Amino acid sequence: MKLQEYQLKNIFRQYGIPVPDGRVTSYAREAKRIAEAINGPVVVKAQVLSEGRGMSGGIRLARTPEETEEFASEILASRIQNEPVSKVLIDEAVTIGEEYYILITYDRAEQIPVLVMYDTGSLYIETAANSLYETLERVNIDPLIGLQQFQVYDLASRCNFPLKYLRKLFEICGQMWKIFCELDATLVAINPLAISTDGRLLALDGKISIDNNAFFRQQTLFDSELSSISNMYEYEAQKYGMCYFRMDGNIGVLANGAGLTMSCIDYLRHRGGRPANYLDMGGSVHDQKAEKALTLLYDDPRVDAVIINIYGGKTHCDKVAEGLLRSISHNKRKIPTIVRFSGTNADIAHEMLKGSLIATVPDMPEAVDKVFEFLGAPANEYIN
Repeated sequence: MKLQEYQLKNIFRQYGIPVPDGRVTSYAREAKRIAEAINGPVVVKAQVLSEGRGMSGGIRLARTPEETEEFASEILASRIQNEPVSKVLIDEAVTIGEEYYILITYDRAEQIPVLVMYDTGSLYIETAANSLYETLERVNIDPLIGLQQFQVYDLASRCNFPLKYLRKLFEICGQMWKIFCELDATLVAINPLAISTDGRLLALDGKISIDNNAFFRQQTLFDSELSSISNMYEYEAQKYGMCYFRMDGNIGVLANGAGLTMSCIDYLRHRGGRPANYLDMGGSVHDQKAEKALTLLYDDPRVDAVIINIYGGKTHCDKVAEGLLRSISHNKRKIPTIVRFSGTNADIAHEMLKGSLIATVPDMPEAVDKVFEFLGAPANEYIN
């Protein structure tokens, strides 16, 4: 689970990591009052989990409270990567002198936590986090000992971090490690950590991702994030032992098993389709789980069609069919639904669905063909 910016900044404040003065709101008029209280230029930021908010118009610099109200109104009425904006964060505008990228995550190759740092002045931040990750300066953290000051000093020296801010950097990195451990995080990042022209060291933005397996320990955090559409679906799936990820397409994908789900998504993309999600019901599926999974897809306004791919091993296809049939009452938009069964009791499942609003097919190629047929366009019209 990922946290929105206003939530992670609240956590940063609780742990003593300095952030700009700011508040979150769902109302343009209140955004104006927040700007008046800050008494200076502010940044109006859409609170969504989608990448590229700035390029999509979700981050605006406002010089007056009146501009703040205008920009907040526009952003709250918009969608960022198909996600509606329900909140905006009003932060004081900070003039940046220098900026750095810092994160704590797991190094999967070394199987150990790692602290990474980079001077972001010469590198686009998303590139730093992804394609050039291996080139960034880093130190491994022994989980039994924890992050040590000499490690932070070593990393700061390699990045030419100003010595006058070193003590504050020790504190910030120490608190990031504390967040990483106490919140069962898989990622704690500050991007950027800025040195402002007035001499302050501030976390202007960042990311915190919480391990879904820590749901029972971090339930308060999971509950607080239900305002995010993508996390709402993720949360509901988690309660039934399923794994959900939101994607940017319009074709819902449902399968049992990570490999089967990924192969379904890959084949759909290969044919030019755009998956709306990854939804894996797991290796053992009962009728209630199948009902809940398909209901999640039917309730997603982005989904125009659904492909279901079920392999019956210890999962009995007829039990899955029972759940799918019960979910039909949620299909108020008459979303075309195509299912492919194979394995245990597949023939019974096919018989059960005859005459229903869920079409059955023998294989994935035919399932994709039917999806494109229902959507009224050949596959090549869906190629990006």
